[in-house]
Amino acid sequence: MSFKTLLAYQKGFDLAMEIFHLTKSFPNSEQYALISQIVRSSRSVCSNIAEGYRKRQYEKLFKSKLSDADSENSETQLWLDFALACDYISKEKRQELQYKSEEIGKLINYMMKNPEKFN
Repeated sequence: MSFKTLLAYQKGFDLAMEIFHLTKSFPNSEQYALISQIVRSSRSVCSNIAEGYRKRQYEKLFKSKLSDADSENSETQLWLDFALACDYISKEKRQELQYKSEEIGKLINYMMKNPEKFN
């Protein structure tokens, strides 16, 4: 089985790509600030899930990488708050992305609480 079959990874990847495309409309002045941070954190969710999956035979390492993924997911939510506050996205878009991020968080937390199901 591949990490690519994990629902948390798939939804995380989709959200990261949606954020990437969304940031193309942000002002160039945000290139090395908001844009780089939100793209990096959203992509880190997926990379930590992938790394954790490869370490799943070591429960503590598996959970640690999933915890990192969950932290990056929370950071992504923070950057979305900044995007909203700067009027780069609408409240509706913010709510939609928040919902997707929370769903990913629930999937990650399920994996952390049930590591035996991923061996």
